[in-house]
Amino acid sequence: MELQAVYAHTKEMMDKSIEAMKKEFGTLRSGKVSISILDSIRVDYYDTPTPLNQVGSVIAQDASTIVITPWEKNLLKDIERAIQEANIGVNPNNDGETIKLFFPPMTSEQRKETAKEAKNIGEKAKIAIRNIRKDANDKIKKLEKDKTISEDASKKGQDEIQKFTDNATKKIDDLVKHKEEDLLKI
Repeated sequence: MELQAVYAHTKEMMDKSIEAMKKEFGTLRSGKVSISILDSIRVDYYDTPTPLNQVGSVIAQDASTIVITPWEKNLLKDIERAIQEANIGVNPNNDGETIKLFFPPMTSEQRKETAKEAKNIGEKAKIAIRNIRKDANDKIKKLEKDKTISEDASKKGQDEIQKFTDNATKKIDDLVKHKEEDLLKI
């Protein structure tokens, strides 16, 4: 039963790495503006750094505009400052009611640069997968050394971990390829 626990843990950790990569992809700017570009921005709300989407409504009005409507008008200046400090490539426009962010269309150079970033995120995810594989194989080798499992079971277990690794790596490659195509099409 020990091997099953190693498999379950390995699969779970690999899935989490892929999910983290997908989440990081969300912060990349593509042709169409996404509100997830603001996910890392924190606003000082009663001396507590609070995510932007918890102090007001954040919506993508169209392909190049995000509108932020704070729930408390006195937060407009703090939100504006937080966006400027985040340096996301646009200046906030405060009209006294809402803050609008107008994102210019991406140049082909910016698209290529962002595609390169996506590839780097994918590489980091692959490194995480390989580290998870190594940990799993070390656990399996320890089970064999402790005589909890046979040499054959150890070999089969390591082969199974390699299958998980190959599947996760293929999934990452597919997601990166899809993200690059998405970024490079106009």
